[in-house]
Amino acid sequence: MFRILIYLLSIVLANVITAKFAPIELGLFIIPYGTLFIGLTLVMRDMVQNRFGRWKTYVLIIAALAISAITSHLLGDALWVVFASMLSFIISETVDTEIYTRFKLPFVKRVMYSGIIAGFLDSAVFVIIGIGPLGLKFVPWELVPYAIAGQWIAKTLMQLIVAGGIRHFVIKLGIYEPNISDEPHKVPQTVRATQ
Repeated sequence: MFRILIYLLSIVLANVITAKFAPIELGLFIIPYGTLFIGLTLVMRDMVQNRFGRWKTYVLIIAALAISAITSHLLGDALWVVFASMLSFIISETVDTEIYTRFKLPFVKRVMYSGIIAGFLDSAVFVIIGIGPLGLKFVPWELVPYAIAGQWIAKTLMQLIVAGGIRHFVIKLGIYEPNISDEPHKVPQTVRATQ
């Protein structure tokens, strides 16, 4: 249940922080502060799937989509931004789920492969349709690649940090849950003793 709560809270936090603070501008890169929480969201979605399975994860994605849309609307986001956010969310979460399901690799690698693609799609769809030339036009066409790249890089780095950190943390606590692809000889000794 703790995983689900963190997953849902990370989505709400991403929306609130994005609405309340101007984006970070690093040279040509434009990165909303809430982007940093999307990395956490994608990792937590994977952890929810590890624990509860693919189909229950889809039910939670639908609940998270509703929470995200309501939060965005209550924060005063333009209806078009709410739509773009919902569209990018459902695309990225579905892609993340399907890639994560099909790759039979250790946790951190599965998270990274699924998250790199999902994070890119989330960034591209939201920038182009929500705040870019097809949406509110905050970002002109010539800056779209930089806005997408900035968000994508931030999400990918956060996923790597969060996935590695969570794995290390749960192993230390002895609550590590091996993936079906984890081979017994690759599971740390401290974990084997508790299984």
